[in-house]
Amino acid sequence: MKRTLLGILAIVIAIVWVFPVYWMLNSSLLPSVVLEQTTPTLLPIGGSLKNFASVTEDGSFFQALGISLAVAGLAVACCLIFAFLAALAISRFRFKGRRSFVLAVLFIQMLPAEGMFIAQYKLMGSLGLLNSVIGVSIIYIAAVVPFTIWMLRGFVAGVPADLEEAAMVDGLSRTQAFLRITFPLLAPGLVASGVYAFLQAWNEFTVALVILQDTETQTLPLWLRGFIQQSSSRAIDWGEVMAASTLVAVPVIIFFLFVQGRMTSGLVSGAVKG
Repeated sequence: MKRTLLGILAIVIAIVWVFPVYWMLNSSLLPSVVLEQTTPTLLPIGGSLKNFASVTEDGSFFQALGISLAVAGLAVACCLIFAFLAALAISRFRFKGRRSFVLAVLFIQMLPAEGMFIAQYKLMGSLGLLNSVIGVSIIYIAAVVPFTIWMLRGFVAGVPADLEEAAMVDGLSRTQAFLRITFPLLAPGLVASGVYAFLQAWNEFTVALVILQDTETQTLPLWLRGFIQQSSSRAIDWGEVMAASTLVAVPVIIFFLFVQGRMTSGLVSGAVKG
């Protein structure tokens, strides 16, 4: 009886969680006239892709998509490299200043992002990196790296160093032992950290609003805001707004589905080799 109630509760929570996404997809396929009716339309009967065509016809979406992909890709690659090396250093080596470095990483995570907007804007302005992919990527990397270090630190600490030493006894060099034994076991951690960094860079709005003020260098969240503002100058077409929101979410869903498979294979590979 208890399991049945818990199952019903889980289904209700899942429906509440999924319904906004379904409503966005449903509304993106319906014309604005239907959406403005007092009776909600729960099924996209008679719907079309006209709203998606209207959103993408001027090409501004694809321009913002390219910038978002460049920013997110650069942030993910740099975060994984820096965080991975830092996690290895603080987990496997004992060096002077190690405790201070760990505390500094923990302290940086506690700083409110809003309190650094002016300093970040001044810094990027002095470096000539305003309205540039590199400038906003640097800020994203600096914001995400501390947390990814803590994430990867747990994965690295969970892999016994004895595995590498045993592989070296069997004839492998230190580099070979790391690449063939330790690195596959850390793959799930790297994938999880990469997903976190990608989502942070893809969905971030406030820093991009400060740094990327030129309309030609805006990321997708800024483009979506501008699209809604343009719609508000006339009567807001909620079908087009929902279509634009769906297009912004689609790359994230594709990325997650792609990475989910890699995460599973990494877990299996690590379990076999461990």
